[in-house]
Amino acid sequence: MRIVFLDAATMGDDIDLSPFEQFGTLTVHYNTTSDQVIPRIARADIVLVNKVKINREHMQAAKNLELICVAATGMDIIDLEYAAGAGIRVMNVAGYSTDSVAQTTFLHILSCVQQGPYFNQFAHSQAYSKSGLPTHFGGRYFHELSGKRLGIIGMGAIGQKVAAIASAFGMEVVYYSSSGKDRAGGQYRRVELDELLRTSDAVSIHSPLNAKTRGLIGKAELEKMKDSAYLFNMGRGAIVDECALADALNENRLAGAGMDVFSAEPLPADHCYRKVVDKSKLFLTPHIGWASVEARRRLVAMMVDNINQYIASRSGDRSRAEK
Repeated sequence: MRIVFLDAATMGDDIDLSPFEQFGTLTVHYNTTSDQVIPRIARADIVLVNKVKINREHMQAAKNLELICVAATGMDIIDLEYAAGAGIRVMNVAGYSTDSVAQTTFLHILSCVQQGPYFNQFAHSQAYSKSGLPTHFGGRYFHELSGKRLGIIGMGAIGQKVAAIASAFGMEVVYYSSSGKDRAGGQYRRVELDELLRTSDAVSIHSPLNAKTRGLIGKAELEKMKDSAYLFNMGRGAIVDECALADALNENRLAGAGMDVFSAEPLPADHCYRKVVDKSKLFLTPHIGWASVEARRRLVAMMVDNINQYIASRSGDRSRAEK
């Protein structure tokens, strides 16, 4: 079998991809642009991909393509409707990054609420050495998380992990389910989006991107939030109206925000976030939430399992057909 990995750079240089070689000839590309997809997958039986979009035209040109393994949970990069009609199996990986994303969520929360980057920079500076004081405020005061309300949008495995950590900090947790289903087994209270936005001291997004969540947090929703509140997005960038968020921060209608995901990645040079005047109010990381060393190792192992499952199912289909 011919296996092609379109964007292996997204996995990091420290992750061993050799386990995929057991299935056939592995071709690894550092990254792939849209116009390079067709020539690179034209003869492939299996495509491994993390962030490169694969559309109808790409799949039509790949006459041998049987399986697309997405190195992620979200599958919005694939034209799933066409793949299903063409008999191309698409398999994702769920649960590999729960701890990693939850941990990154609190990197954002603590960095924003406790002004971590600012105080770190000051302690490293000569200004601290010359101040003559053992402590420093500089107008940067922080509050305790204990007793504050965290509103979670998307109470799946990651949302529940974040809720558990928040509870350990003494926070009250409520959540909104875009599907309208109870997701927490009664452990946390489900509320409508309006109440969550109006009453939460921090809002953390952990939803997939779909028709119900695209643009879920826009100008009107941001205006419902407290001006002392924080917004965090670990789901998908397009869930938030990014320009509306930048305006809210510049107009002091929010205390701050932390974003690990963006509607266009990497972040364009002219993106709205570049226009936020007070950079300390917007904490950004380059979509790293999923990517702890442990999570990426689990990801490879689970992708290998997916391929094994697919091969086993294909063998089973052939056996039944022969009978």
